[in-house]
Amino acid sequence: MTALFAVAAKEIRDGLRNRWVVAIALIFAFLAIGLAWFGPAVSGTVGFAPLATTIVSLSSLAVFLIPLIALMLGYDTVVGEDESGTLTLLLTYPISRLQLLGGKFLGHAAILALSTVLGFGAAGLLIAALTQQLDSAALWREFGFFILTATLLGWVFAAMACLISVSVTEKAKAAGLALVVWFGAVIVFDLALLGLLVATRGAVGELGRVVLPYLLLLNPADVFRVANLVGFAPARSYAGLANVVAADTLSPAVLVAVLAGWAALTFALAAWRFQRRNI
Repeated sequence: MTALFAVAAKEIRDGLRNRWVVAIALIFAFLAIGLAWFGPAVSGTVGFAPLATTIVSLSSLAVFLIPLIALMLGYDTVVGEDESGTLTLLLTYPISRLQLLGGKFLGHAAILALSTVLGFGAAGLLIAALTQQLDSAALWREFGFFILTATLLGWVFAAMACLISVSVTEKAKAAGLALVVWFGAVIVFDLALLGLLVATRGAVGELGRVVLPYLLLLNPADVFRVANLVGFAPARSYAGLANVVAADTLSPAVLVAVLAGWAALTFALAAWRFQRRNI
């Protein structure tokens, strides 16, 4: 365990030294503040929109940004060390492959969590203060749930980055595969389901009520969408494909558990693949 946390601490220090934490937090903060300020522009005005409206906009855009950041943060976790020749050296130390990979994943997970809390949290406090909503407990529960699910979404794709990194032998291939995974998760999967709904024609209602909620669980990006859009009343008109899911079909606790399960299972697969990697 000491080796595991030593590797994680090194990854966190590297993230702080390379300004990853600051950069990601600033991106999240500016995204939230920008959406809050320019969101009302469609009605011909600008100014800070209520935090509830901002949560809706953030949920729609964060699903594109967070997976990409997580994948770019960790796609070279192992393959980068291998290409530079330091992976063999690291494994001569009293540390197992599982501890090495686990430490790197924990480090990246901590960077993503810290950046998410600082970036979105600071922006949320500012928006709530300027719109006089600091005393709304229900709203803060919604915003806290958004930050929790955003963090878990980042962890899922950080685990996917580990899986990609242990599955290829070149950084260029890892970067390309990371972009393919991102594109498939945030765009192609939904397009495929929409095509399925169109193909079923008259059965769309039945399919949406019975099958679609569980098909959406096959994609962590859609789990995040459903968690933050379907169960949040102001977001129903912006939920897109997830709008066919009944609000009481999947509870928030179930959706959080699914995201956590995605992260755990993906990392377990990456660890299994790393144990069998020839070095």
